[in-house]
Amino acid sequence: MGLIRWYETNIMPRLITCACSQGQVMKRRAAVVPLARGDVFELGCGGGINHAFYDAGAITSYAGIDPHDGLLEAARSAAHRKGWSADLRQGRGEAIPFDDASFDCVVCTFTLCSVSDSAQVMRELRRILRPGGEMLFLEHGRAPDSNVRRWQGRIEPVWKHLAGGCHLTRPVAGALAGAGFFVETLGEGYTPKAPRFAGWMEWGIARKPQ
Repeated sequence: MGLIRWYETNIMPRLITCACSQGQVMKRRAAVVPLARGDVFELGCGGGINHAFYDAGAITSYAGIDPHDGLLEAARSAAHRKGWSADLRQGRGEAIPFDDASFDCVVCTFTLCSVSDSAQVMRELRRILRPGGEMLFLEHGRAPDSNVRRWQGRIEPVWKHLAGGCHLTRPVAGALAGAGFFVETLGEGYTPKAPRFAGWMEWGIARKPQ
């Protein structure tokens, strides 16, 4: 196993899980994830961090995908501790292995930044949602301040290699609106104590037209 492969297998998932479970981040998860209802699909479910926030009584079924074996096993363990059945599969957002109109709700937290083809992923999310279905999102991305955006552009080429393909410069709500969702922004802002180049976050509800 080469050094890069070893890092991606053993170190990178732990770093991402740690970064995505910090106190302020968890507070924002707590504002978004409990809104999930009905048949729920989670994109990038690896690690199982969101399981603590789901309202199991409001959810009819739960499914998800993640490309990373180790993180997927952690998600399965979290589902077991939650005490519910979960259909968790290895896969990528560009080709989601579920049928059209299978879900009432998609949950996507800190995942759109790292997919290879964000436009294709959004098309897939619209495909698997039922008409009027909701996508709950919590993502970091392109900052509104020009000085921060300049630093994001400078840092991103190196950052992507260290953080599992994570992009710093992708827009969030604007990209979802451009993909045909009706977007209701619930909140946005820089995360306290986080570096500003990685700290701009947006969260809300993106609805598929009826």
